[in-house]
Amino acid sequence: MASSDRDAPSRPQPPVNPYAAAGVDTAAGDLAVELMKSAVRRTHGPEVLGGVGGFAGLFDATAFKAYDKPLLATSTDGVGTKVAIAQAIDKHDTIGQDLVGMVVDDIVVVGAKPLFMTDYIACGKVFPERIADIVRGIADGCAATGTALVGGETAEHPGLLGVNDYDVAGAATGVVEASRILGAERVRDGDVVLALASSGLHSNGYSLVRHIVAGAGIHYGDNSADFGTTWGEVLLEPTRLYTLPLLRLLTETGDGVHSLSHVTGGGIAANLARVLPQGTWVEVDRSTWSPSPVFRVLADLGGLELEATEGTWNLGIGFLAVVSPEKAEAAASALSGEGIATWQVGTVRTGSRPDDTHGHWEQGAKGVDGGAVRLIGTYADHAAR
Repeated sequence: MASSDRDAPSRPQPPVNPYAAAGVDTAAGDLAVELMKSAVRRTHGPEVLGGVGGFAGLFDATAFKAYDKPLLATSTDGVGTKVAIAQAIDKHDTIGQDLVGMVVDDIVVVGAKPLFMTDYIACGKVFPERIADIVRGIADGCAATGTALVGGETAEHPGLLGVNDYDVAGAATGVVEASRILGAERVRDGDVVLALASSGLHSNGYSLVRHIVAGAGIHYGDNSADFGTTWGEVLLEPTRLYTLPLLRLLTETGDGVHSLSHVTGGGIAANLARVLPQGTWVEVDRSTWSPSPVFRVLADLGGLELEATEGTWNLGIGFLAVVSPEKAEAAASALSGEGIATWQVGTVRTGSRPDDTHGHWEQGAKGVDGGAVRLIGTYADHAAR
């Protein structure tokens, strides 16, 4: 009698991976790590121990012995809705630099040297090449700011995020000698306020950008007659990195730099007010620069005056430095020599300030009761700096 199929020996079947069935591909995550390893390693100096892939990053702090009183500085941030544009045109190699700019450039505001950074990427589905592109951008930004990328995490969140959705965040740590901390307490009457040019929108105000673009019926893959490339490419211009030029400036000018401000969310006035002492005020003269074309084009598309966007966009100023008048010219020259256009926009004053006739004053911001700042005059029409 012929044997039935049920009598034949069964072939072993691979075990069912319930996590994969739930939408999480751990193999893709492992591949992403392999693809990004070399870029991450390039940010490692002898201070980094353990390499890539450990549960925790290790950083040798022996150098702290050279400090009289080393203080750690830390910052965390993300890129915001700019990632939606990267996703729309499937270009992910610049978002990482934006993340470094938002995180590491906050460290230098207090005069600290960045030491190391970690990143976090949450996504609906791990596409290894995409994740590797993002992390390569982070690694490139870390290398450009002298920061070691010592760890990170990629988390797959199926059902919470769409297949092509992701968000990025990071945190960094730096160190500064206690006696060298920059801040409002160093600022004096007569100090000069220098503006450092931005590379464009950086990574703030993109909810307004996306609202304007959508309202105009523009797709990010559409060519822009104003810029000669696609809208997506224009809007993904990476955030300028200021850390190393500013650290060199601090060394060259000694005590000449009194405070720094990173112009991010809130715009020029609010961010400058945070690093001024109570009782001081600054009028920032709009006529000293012309906002980059991207700001003018977007404002026109949205039917907005540039002044209406001042609490949202940087309008061409990515950083502000409050400097002693004796060192201001040398500081501006040094930064311009680093490829960052720098110019004077105002002067710190104390005592009674002018009334609100010529504009509203921003008094401190983000919980800081600092100085008062307002923008005055009309933006210049000459070519953008």
